[in-house]
Amino acid sequence: MSTDHQPPVIVWFRNDLRLRDHPALSAAAGAPIVAVHVLDDAAAGNWARGGASRWWLHQSIDALATELATAGVQLVLRRGGSVEVISELARETGAQAVHCSRGFEPWSVELETGLRDKLHSQGVLLRRFAGVLIHDPDQIKTKEGGPYKVYSPFWRTLSGQEIRVPVSRPTLHGYRGHVASDRLADWGLEPTRPDWAEGLRETWTPGEVGAQRRLAEFLDTAIEQYDARRDLPGIEGTSRLSPHLHFGEVSPAQVWQAVGNAIGRRGLTGKAPTVFLKELVWREFSYHLLHHFPSLPEKAFREPFERFPWAPHQGDIGAWQKGRTGYPIVDAGMRELWATGWMHNRVRMITASFLTKHLMVPWQVGEAWFWDCLVDADLASNSASWQWVAGSGADAAPYFRIFNPILQGQKFDPEGEYVRRWVPELAKLPGKYLHAPWTAPAGVLGAAGVRLGETYPVPIVEHGAARERAMAAYEMIRAG
Repeated sequence: MSTDHQPPVIVWFRNDLRLRDHPALSAAAGAPIVAVHVLDDAAAGNWARGGASRWWLHQSIDALATELATAGVQLVLRRGGSVEVISELARETGAQAVHCSRGFEPWSVELETGLRDKLHSQGVLLRRFAGVLIHDPDQIKTKEGGPYKVYSPFWRTLSGQEIRVPVSRPTLHGYRGHVASDRLADWGLEPTRPDWAEGLRETWTPGEVGAQRRLAEFLDTAIEQYDARRDLPGIEGTSRLSPHLHFGEVSPAQVWQAVGNAIGRRGLTGKAPTVFLKELVWREFSYHLLHHFPSLPEKAFREPFERFPWAPHQGDIGAWQKGRTGYPIVDAGMRELWATGWMHNRVRMITASFLTKHLMVPWQVGEAWFWDCLVDADLASNSASWQWVAGSGADAAPYFRIFNPILQGQKFDPEGEYVRRWVPELAKLPGKYLHAPWTAPAGVLGAAGVRLGETYPVPIVEHGAARERAMAAYEMIRAG
């Protein structure tokens, strides 16, 4: 059926950069489509995309534009305030409606409300659809009718609900009128000089095709041993789907269904698939927290921690950021982050604990650094996870759980593959001393080419003393 004489529908692509399982797109498929992505840095305020995330956005938009073009749809790029840009685009094209996936960051809620009112004054309908999460945060409630603040009962409730069935890629019809668009290259999302993105390019394939490939590889090679291998940073034991999920190149409903299909097709047994799905639902839990408690990225969820006596030293922060703390597992993680825009989850916990508890630096400082460096920088997951480690969040790790970076390295990188890769100046050191090089005899250090304080730093803080200082601070706020 021809759509030439129908008014178009604008599909506003946000963190949903895919064509499959895109309910907002599928609902618009009977009309001519005007696809648009708006670069609106001002709306997010302090949480505008960081450098690594902007790099990924460039690649993902490029991939989406290619996929849409094969379906006969132009991806329009506009920069500016989303409300003004989209309302003007509706006037230009005579659109009957605007479709989008619902967002849950505080600024997303404000944007959607403002856009709805603006479009209503023009006689244009705004329709919001599911797709970012498994369930709308207002649908999952405790028996008392409030939001969950503890993960375990949240998991039990959500996993007992019917999961939305992903929708297939629709047949699309592009709007035939001329619509002006920015050039992606003019947005300046990629670094110029210095070009720090080489490691990102070598590590990742952004876009829907890359996301589906990553998911398939994980299900084929790693999910059966996920529970046993997910904490070992030296091997490929995790899915690495987090940036693809953040940018909506694959939906959580698609991932959930794919895991179920793999279980049925291959007869997978054991707890590994469930352990993986619980990680997927932690992301969901984080979004539900952010929706109900929008101050989560800035303020301690547990009010007593607003009085915590942080004692940061600027030099210590710089050493942590650069991977020069003198603790190999911490330094390896921070260098992996800088090189690839990603860090293994176990090491995220170790490095976050080190910053907040060994160095007494506020968790917001680490949260901001991760926000700039991570390709999967996700406001909900980033803030909830940093607060979890710091002890101030919902269902948080107890504050007295202070990761010992030496023991953590020995336990989760026992052969030293991870440290040797990311801290190559220690590569020749025997495994016995690898996670505590200052304990090695002078002769062993010399044979390995290690000169403490020169080729590799001495520890910037002593673990035992740091632990005592952190515990004393915690006791102070606990006493009121």
